[in-house]
Amino acid sequence: MAASELYTKRARVWIPDAEEVWKSAELTKDYKNGDASLQLMLEDETCIEHMLDPKTKNLPYLRNPDILVGENDLTALSYLHEPAILHNLKVRFIDSKLIYTYCGIVLVAINPYETLPIYGTDIINAYSGQNMGDMDPHIFAVAEEAYKQMARDERNQSIIVSGESGAGKTVSAKYAMRYFATVSGSVSEANVEQKVLASNPIMEAIGNAKTTRNDNSSRFGKYIEIGFDNRYRIIGANMRTYLLEKSRVVFQADEERNYHIFYQLCASSHLPEFKALKLSNATDFLYTRQGRSPVIYGVDDTKELSSTRNAFTLLGINDKNQMGLFQVLAAILHLGNVEFKDKDSDSSFIPPNNRHLTAFCELVGVTYQDMAQWLCHRKLKTATETYIKTLPRLQATNARDALSKHIYAKLFNWIVEHVNKALITNIKQHSFIGVLDIYGFETFEINSFEQFCINYANEKLQQQFNMHVFKLEQEEYMREQIPWTLIDFYDNQPCINLIEAKMGVLDLLDEECKMPKGSDDSWAQKLYNTHLKTCSLFQKPRMSNRAFIIQHFADKVEYQCEGFLAKNKDTVNEEQINVLKASKFDLLVELFRDEEKATSPTGQMPGAGGRTRLSVKPEKSRAQTTSKEHKKTVGCQFRNSLQMLMETLNATTPHYVRCIKPNDFKLAFSFDPKRAVQQLRACGVLETIRISAAGFPSRWTYQEFFSRYRVLMKQKDVLSDKKLTCKNVLEKLVQDQDKYQFGKTKIFFRAGQVAYLEKLRADKLRVACIRIQKTIRCWLARKKYLRQRSAAITIQRFTRGYQARCLVKFMRRTQAATTIQKYQRMCVEKKRYRQKQAAALAMQTILRAYMARQTYQGLLRNHRAVIIQKRVRGWLARCWYKRCLSSIVYLQCCMRRMKARRELKKLKIEARSVEHFKKLNRGMENKIMQLQRKVDEQTRENRVVNEKLNGLENSYTLESERMRTELGRLRGFEEEAKNKTNQVTSLLEELERLRKELSSTQQEKKTIEDWAQKYRDEMEKMVAELKDQNGLLKTEKNDLNRMIQEQSQQMTEKMTRAIVQETQQLETDLNEERSRYQNLLTEHLRLEEKYDDLKEVMALSSNVAKPGHRRTDSTHSSNESEYTYNSEYAEMEEGSRAAEDVTRGIDTSLTLKLQKRLTELEQEKQSLRNELENKEDQFQRARARDDAEFKKARGAELEYESLKRQELESENKKLKHNLAEMRQSLLGNAATGSGAPGSPPYKVLLDQLNSSCEELEVRKEEVLILRSQLVSQKEAMQHKETMTEPSGYVEDVSKLKDTDEIKQAYVGLKDTNRLLESQLQAQRRGYDNEIESLRGELQNVKEENNRQQQLLAQNLQLPPEARIEASLQHEITRLTNENLDLMEQLEKQDRTIRKLKKQLKVYSKRIGEMGAGQAEGQTSPGQMVDEPIHPVNIPRREKDFQGMLEYKKEDELKLVKNLILELKPRGVAVNLIPGLPAYVLFMCLRHADYVNDDQKVRTLLTSTINSIKKILKKRGDDFETVSFWLANTCRFLHCLKQYSGDEAFMKHNTSRQNEHCLSNFDLAEYRQVISDLAIQIYQQLIKCMENILQPMIVSGMLEHETIQGVSGVKPTGLRKRTSSIADEGTYTLDSILRQLNAFHSTMCQHGTDPELIKQVVKQQFYIIGAVTLNNLLLRKDMCSWSKGMQIRYNVSQLEEWLRDKGLMVCGAKETLEPLIQAAQLLQVKKKTDEDAEAICSMCLALTTAQIVKVLNLYTPVNEFEERVSVAFIRTIQTRLRDRCESLQLLMDTKMIYPVTFPFNPSSLALETIQIPGSLNLAFLTRV
Repeated sequence: MAASELYTKRARVWIPDAEEVWKSAELTKDYKNGDASLQLMLEDETCIEHMLDPKTKNLPYLRNPDILVGENDLTALSYLHEPAILHNLKVRFIDSKLIYTYCGIVLVAINPYETLPIYGTDIINAYSGQNMGDMDPHIFAVAEEAYKQMARDERNQSIIVSGESGAGKTVSAKYAMRYFATVSGSVSEANVEQKVLASNPIMEAIGNAKTTRNDNSSRFGKYIEIGFDNRYRIIGANMRTYLLEKSRVVFQADEERNYHIFYQLCASSHLPEFKALKLSNATDFLYTRQGRSPVIYGVDDTKELSSTRNAFTLLGINDKNQMGLFQVLAAILHLGNVEFKDKDSDSSFIPPNNRHLTAFCELVGVTYQDMAQWLCHRKLKTATETYIKTLPRLQATNARDALSKHIYAKLFNWIVEHVNKALITNIKQHSFIGVLDIYGFETFEINSFEQFCINYANEKLQQQFNMHVFKLEQEEYMREQIPWTLIDFYDNQPCINLIEAKMGVLDLLDEECKMPKGSDDSWAQKLYNTHLKTCSLFQKPRMSNRAFIIQHFADKVEYQCEGFLAKNKDTVNEEQINVLKASKFDLLVELFRDEEKATSPTGQMPGAGGRTRLSVKPEKSRAQTTSKEHKKTVGCQFRNSLQMLMETLNATTPHYVRCIKPNDFKLAFSFDPKRAVQQLRACGVLETIRISAAGFPSRWTYQEFFSRYRVLMKQKDVLSDKKLTCKNVLEKLVQDQDKYQFGKTKIFFRAGQVAYLEKLRADKLRVACIRIQKTIRCWLARKKYLRQRSAAITIQRFTRGYQARCLVKFMRRTQAATTIQKYQRMCVEKKRYRQKQAAALAMQTILRAYMARQTYQGLLRNHRAVIIQKRVRGWLARCWYKRCLSSIVYLQCCMRRMKARRELKKLKIEARSVEHFKKLNRGMENKIMQLQRKVDEQTRENRVVNEKLNGLENSYTLESERMRTELGRLRGFEEEAKNKTNQVTSLLEELERLRKELSSTQQEKKTIEDWAQKYRDEMEKMVAELKDQNGLLKTEKNDLNRMIQEQSQQMTEKMTRAIVQETQQLETDLNEERSRYQNLLTEHLRLEEKYDDLKEVMALSSNVAKPGHRRTDSTHSSNESEYTYNSEYAEMEEGSRAAEDVTRGIDTSLTLKLQKRLTELEQEKQSLRNELENKEDQFQRARARDDAEFKKARGAELEYESLKRQELESENKKLKHNLAEMRQSLLGNAATGSGAPGSPPYKVLLDQLNSSCEELEVRKEEVLILRSQLVSQKEAMQHKETMTEPSGYVEDVSKLKDTDEIKQAYVGLKDTNRLLESQLQAQRRGYDNEIESLRGELQNVKEENNRQQQLLAQNLQLPPEARIEASLQHEITRLTNENLDLMEQLEKQDRTIRKLKKQLKVYSKRIGEMGAGQAEGQTSPGQMVDEPIHPVNIPRREKDFQGMLEYKKEDELKLVKNLILELKPRGVAVNLIPGLPAYVLFMCLRHADYVNDDQKVRTLLTSTINSIKKILKKRGDDFETVSFWLANTCRFLHCLKQYSGDEAFMKHNTSRQNEHCLSNFDLAEYRQVISDLAIQIYQQLIKCMENILQPMIVSGMLEHETIQGVSGVKPTGLRKRTSSIADEGTYTLDSILRQLNAFHSTMCQHGTDPELIKQVVKQQFYIIGAVTLNNLLLRKDMCSWSKGMQIRYNVSQLEEWLRDKGLMVCGAKETLEPLIQAAQLLQVKKKTDEDAEAICSMCLALTTAQIVKVLNLYTPVNEFEERVSVAFIRTIQTRLRDRCESLQLLMDTKMIYPVTFPFNPSSLALETIQIPGSLNLAFLTRV
């Protein structure tokens, strides 16, 4: 197809424009070959005529279809040219607020001049691990690609960031380094990644300045190599700098500034440490006031200096060196203020006592006279003599400025060197990624030596860029086996030769610098003579002889020769340098000590040990002296360093970032097309497009082509082989085969062919749309016609119905009149007829009755005669039949007898022969068969006959019954007729009487009806009035009820809302608290793992273990006692030694952390002090309250003690009686021998006796005490009460009959009083001691605080190394002392607990024995005597299994090893009872509790916890293992709760389970530890699950087309996206569902609690929703209407999965709500204000940033869809302005919901559990 055929009507083109560079227009007329112009219509509907060039006849550029506008990759555009690129960038930047765009291998970054929230850690995590084409363009995508290629290809990488000043190069490089630092981390705790980032503020302070184009412009080039080890973690970095702009130190143009560091120092001059620098305002110094713009809006120089100093500290530059740096910088400022005065025309002098020179000399440590001498003089050396020459004022000023520049350059190099030293490590470097931040192409009104060097460097970089692009194109063609033809691309080698070749510009410049009288003019003449006629790239300006023009790849640049020689020489007075070398200032001497080792502005830092370098060609050996080396020109140095840089870049894989400055006024999101085009031409983007467009720029895979252009194929064209299908279709669509090529996996198209195919596709779709529209419009028109027709018919029907109703009404009235007449006449006739009828009926009745009676009599006679005849005839017939039958039978018998005799004779004759027998046999068989058949036939006949007979009998019976019934009925008729005849006369008489009554009744009725009508009218009137009143009352009632209901409803709603809000707030607070607690657990686990790793590393590094006892770390839990097995103890020893070794290498960051910790401890002490004071106040109040309550409760206690005394006395009597009975029984049985000493009954009784005696003594003591208390109470009552109210105490005392007992009670009373007094005094002493101890602790806290402050002050005065060591030593000592104190307190508490438990056990044993003794004592004496006791044959009952397992202490390691460490969920554990390991461990724990072995309990629990942690650390990435131990840990926790003895946990237990509760130990603290362990396992499970699901989510939820054909495939450009077609290795939604099923089935198989499964599923769905939404927000290609439909379908499948599993109420569906609303947002209408209101009310789960982002990214897949307008987006932003929400764009995928473990008791009885032999636990014994 010819290109001219595309220029048809409605085709859109680009035409040049002076203002907008390119303007869009539309053809109003088809173009024909030979036309001299085009008829166009602009976007403002202005019609113009565009004239074509008569020579070239070049047509204007065609515009791309709208669906391709705004693409992520410019190479995806069908038409690749300058206006298309410019328009695409503008649309993305202005409309979509997207600053990044791909252009093939180049990332184009446009400076927004606004802070955007797209560089956070969440964005970094989103881009980490993603393919470059899968996400929207971003600097992080380029960094990720470089990092991935480094790891995959084992090749070093480079990121080249270029652009003009103000385009954002430094920021882009900074974000790239931040990405590497975040995703890779560092090898050790040295925080290398933080140091790499900390180098940025330092280099910006000393190397960046404000220019007219940029407030933070880099005035030097830098190349940072970030080193990685073999695990691709950052180990260090190295920086190389290029061409520092030293001239800025002494001169700045208008609206520009010097380097930032000078202004930072001036702004901080008021600080005490800077008083010695003698600085003041920046406007007071020459070097900082020339630009007349000392302040940058929005920048605080004081804070910036603080950041710079912190960065210095982090990089290891101590305070002394920092102050030395600031001294040198301040000295430079003072040196700039030194003024010279003319002495004569050839000499100058400095006025005496110049304060600035004095300050300079004091700061740098030199003498005033020497520096003043050599600032105004210089030394000239000849072959024989040395002269001192005076300098005129101008030369002296230049010499001063040269010295300032030289000092600053040395200082800059020194800082770079020390930064590199801080970034270098001893770990071997495996690979590196270099980030080159270098100046872009520059052209100003006056261009000098700096611009020349910058443009020279850009020429070299552009050549390398062109070669790399060319190489990639060639590799792509060769890989796809496309015929390779050389592409003509711009080669700037001639320009480079013009600059750097022999006799080039630099060579001639160096040669002129060596000439004694060389000048800029003579050098310009040499340039003209050498290159003006020989090189077309070199030109001479028409109006100048001191300038030259070079045609660079970007533009022509005119350079002014003035100053070239001086800047190239960069000479400094050697005597001035010697004066500085003799300085007393160490830092300054170090700067000038060895200039060979000092890093030049372009030199490379010396490599550190262990770092691998690129195999670049080293420089030639330097045999010259130092002085000669110092005279090496700047141009030569720059050329050599640039050559080294190019060799480095060529040895790496480059990645390009081109920064574009959108406008010169720093306006946010403002796009100037002219400036943008200039930079696009200069940075090589258009060259990339030109190279790509010269070949086959558009590339489609066969699957993508088939999916996109399936609409152009017919059904017969679709084959099973898609590659062959595409070939056949493409050959039909595009006739010219040169326009495309078929590769192995892709189809390559020439420029414009995709647009042509899109035009065909659009035409086909347009035709289809027209057909659809035609059909729909036809359907709508027909529907409208049918609706109108139906309406007309309806109107007609109603009209005709009305007329018919009128007619019917008339007919009805007529018919009614006729009917009335008819009935009136009928009534008269009927009355007459009825009279006649009654008379006739009476006569007929009499006559018919008589006739009926006669007929009946005749019928009765006939019937009787018939019966008689029937019976007689039957009898006669039977008699005749019998006679005939007997005669016939007789005749038959005679005949048969005769025949039988004859046959008998024959048979006798035949019987004699054998043949007869044979025949007989044959005949007999036949006869038998025949007889059998006959018998059967007769049987059937008999059956039929019997059936007929039975039928006849039944019919006869029925007929007889019917006749009897009829006879009875006739008899009844006869009787009735008789009665009716008698009633006729009486009825006639009654009829007459009734007629008379009827006439009288009718008259009465008429009267009553008149009265009733009148009464009815009155009542209706009254009812109407009552109804009206009732209606009003009801209305008022309803109003009142409604008001009451509304008020109650409002109150209810208000209370409900308040309750709901309060509940939600409480739930939120609870969840936040849980989340914080679980995050702390996670951090604790991470620190433990880091500590374990550190122990392992130190264990490997240490060869010989040091002897001696070492304590465990104080951070260990108190539950982890010293009773752990030996291997762990050895690990603790090694870890403690490792910790001591590590403390020697901790850097300053640890000191800061310790200081922060110290502050926290001080705050905690203050809070404890306050709490102590509050406790004292509470104690005083509680004491007063207890005294009052004690007085009130004293009366009730008296009654209770009296009752208790009576009870004890009765029990004492009972015990005495039992004792006497037992003694008698023993005496009585002594004779029989059964009670002999030693016999079992004797022992039993003796034990009972002893226990009874003990209990008796106890009861006696209690009785005595109670009696004494009773007496004291009585005396107290006598003092308080009158004698008339003795109450019940006198009666109680009267019971003490014995005077001895009274005396004894009195003595007991005294003893009791003494005891109470002693107890009271003891309590007072305890309280006083407690107060004293608390005061002592408070004093200790104060002393400790003072000591800490003193120590901190002392440490601040020490050097940093000594400070760190001292602070660490102090902290270690303090922690050791605290640990010892805590261990002693713990031991004391353990001893106290053991003592109390033993006492409790003794008391409980006594109580049990007393209960048994009382039960035995209830038997009668006779029974005890009568029943003999057999001494030997007492049966012993076997104990049942109590659900406990016993093991020996030495088997504990074996138990843990077999049950935890070596148990595999996929092996043995699959066939076990869910939670069996937890049950086994708890049964072992129960036995340890049963035997009251606290050490065994502690060691078992500690070993279990440590072993579970160890197995999770070893196999923490295995989901089944983590799930298995999560289920068992939870089951173990539930068992500890269920059998703890707490009533709250025993509600669902059986009685047998309650017997199994723990009896001796309270393990509440261990329950908390195990709960924390379960939380850690849960978080590990979530991480493991997330690692498995993460690769599936984006592919399955977004990229894969679950509904095939809905999403259209668009051109993707060079950066290919992941295909949405499901290949063999592609994850789909089914993959996600299968994985979810696997997770769910695994957890169910392991017996995980259902509530915990719900929480896991909720977390799973949150991860799926968050990752999907985050990728949707970062992928423009996914934001379309069809993709919204795909997402909603995928979400519905997930909901269906939840429904199938019964998990709809677990909260998982709610976590998908943001994703659902985002999908709905993609599908809803987005035009009007009503749409905006609907979106705002719908998208409640999305933040404003997310909504705006989706609307900005919304991209039509087909040209029939429309983009979202900017005005609509602003409307949305306005409506959502008042929302209070987070500004974060992405959801936090690392967020884990706080987990809870609801109590889930087990119904499984412990005694029924069987341990399989596969667990190898045979050493356990069941108890």
